[in-house]
Amino acid sequence: MDESMLRSLVPQVIGVLVRRGNDFAAAEDAVQDALVEAVRSWPDHPPTDPRAWLVRVATRRLIDAGRSDTARRVREERLEREPAAGPAEQGDDTLLLLFLCCHPSLSPQAAIALTLRAVGGLTTDEIASAFLVPRATMAQRITRAKRTIEGVRLGPTGDLATVLRILYLIYDAGHRGRIDLATEAIRLTRQLTHETSEPEARGLLALMLLHHARHRARHDSDGRLVTLDRQDRTLWDGAEIAEGVRLLQGALQQNRRGEYQLQAAIAALHDDAAMAAETDWPQILEWYDELVALTANPIARLSRAVALAHVLGPDAALAELDALAEALGEHHRYLAVRAFLLERAGEYAAAAELYAKAGSRTPNLQEREHLTRMAATLRAQR
Repeated sequence: MDESMLRSLVPQVIGVLVRRGNDFAAAEDAVQDALVEAVRSWPDHPPTDPRAWLVRVATRRLIDAGRSDTARRVREERLEREPAAGPAEQGDDTLLLLFLCCHPSLSPQAAIALTLRAVGGLTTDEIASAFLVPRATMAQRITRAKRTIEGVRLGPTGDLATVLRILYLIYDAGHRGRIDLATEAIRLTRQLTHETSEPEARGLLALMLLHHARHRARHDSDGRLVTLDRQDRTLWDGAEIAEGVRLLQGALQQNRRGEYQLQAAIAALHDDAAMAAETDWPQILEWYDELVALTANPIARLSRAVALAHVLGPDAALAELDALAEALGEHHRYLAVRAFLLERAGEYAAAAELYAKAGSRTPNLQEREHLTRMAATLRAQR
């Protein structure tokens, strides 16, 4: 049985049921029951139209789930009058369901879990493993999310910015359990770009691909983090880079730039360099100038300081960093960047102290090990 095909059908079928007026939680449960039945019966009796089969079986589950005879008869009559969902509905239902799972009333954690469950088709066990939490914790999170959106109907509009943010957060979670969340985020974002012409959706997909192209070079044979300037670029995925660049070019041509397009443009310049020394830092700095002007994001300003150091030197970048001290002074990324700049300025003792401090504050184990090693290396140079 094709698991990827089944996974792609899940949001389509849930979308059909919810659009027909069913409660989201009940619809999702009915589809899961239908999937169990599919696993049992399809190997011996494969349907000619798997999607229609799932809609039909899930609908029966809904009709049989504690309905009174009167309610059941009314529902059956309405479904008989309504034509079966056809190919034209397929994409719309998936898109609308994605907007529902990323509803602004949900916390980011709840939206991520619900999106992976309903749109991604992942099991609760898989999601819990990916985020390193107990299954019971994730099950409660998903249940609370369903309750939060109970009664919310699928509609023609939604907050695209929220959807894009949730997809970005899923990607950012990366590789943590049995499921590669980075790949799953790319798959879901690709689905979204098929249903909307918004350039920021393509910008986000481009950004994911341009970063994901480097994933094989991010760790050495011992599993230790390898920084971008030291990566073996022959391990980068040229096909992903080419696709990301094409998507980015198409998005930028619409002249409606957003933060994901600008971040993707920066990533593309890094990917374009055959070696670190060939990186076009002046152009990267220009893109960061535009990104900071658009978002005023302190993390973007922090990254801009690194580009500034490569163009004008560490002293100019350290002066820029001073302006961020109040907002980010205790953030591990701020500490790591300041340590990097001090190292470039030749202040090894101060840099080592900040690398160690940044390592003690980051929640990521691999980053902590890397920063601790950086501190130890600089201390050994004294």
